[in-house]
Amino acid sequence: MDPSFAERADPDLLAAWRAGDRGAGGELISRHHRLLYRFFRNKADDALEDLVQRTFLAIIEHREEIRDAGAFRGYLLAVAKRELVGHFRRNGRLRDRFDPLTGSVEDAATSPSRAVAQDQERARLLAALRRIPLSFQVALELHYWEGATAGELAAVLEIPEGTARSRLRRGKELVRAELAKVGTAAVSDDSELDALVRRAAPDDA
Repeated sequence: MDPSFAERADPDLLAAWRAGDRGAGGELISRHHRLLYRFFRNKADDALEDLVQRTFLAIIEHREEIRDAGAFRGYLLAVAKRELVGHFRRNGRLRDRFDPLTGSVEDAATSPSRAVAQDQERARLLAALRRIPLSFQVALELHYWEGATAGELAAVLEIPEGTARSRLRRGKELVRAELAKVGTAAVSDDSELDALVRRAAPDDA
């Protein structure tokens, strides 16, 4: 692949890809591969590879529909979120009744998830994230682990920016409540929760 691609911004690569440059498309997809792995890892480990592939295929098929080339990452994550919900509606226990505003990963899981933590604190935090409604889990993980802004969250979740900020606040409350249920020491403020969630970030694929 042309090494100059690595120096080009997402909008330039997308424009070149749309014009027929497959190398630019390959660089754009490769650039965001790890992002998708991190997105899916604490939500659907059993279908991680499939979901990553489905997301990229959807991007390839619909690349002409991306309106804001400068927000490619947000568009990619919005597609990933839709693929994840579709996965739960096809394969989860709730099937078509799964609602990401009320249903969690644990509600939808087809089998107990494999261990994803190397220590007890991390395991409890990841489990707490998996027990809150999916839309709140997505918001928190993207905020803490990918540095997503409220604007990016709004694009991914397809909601107004103010609603995205509210979802973050409510998500933090839900995680604290879940941690309290399993006997984790009280997480009294945002700074403590921030540190806890950031320590639980998955390693790059």
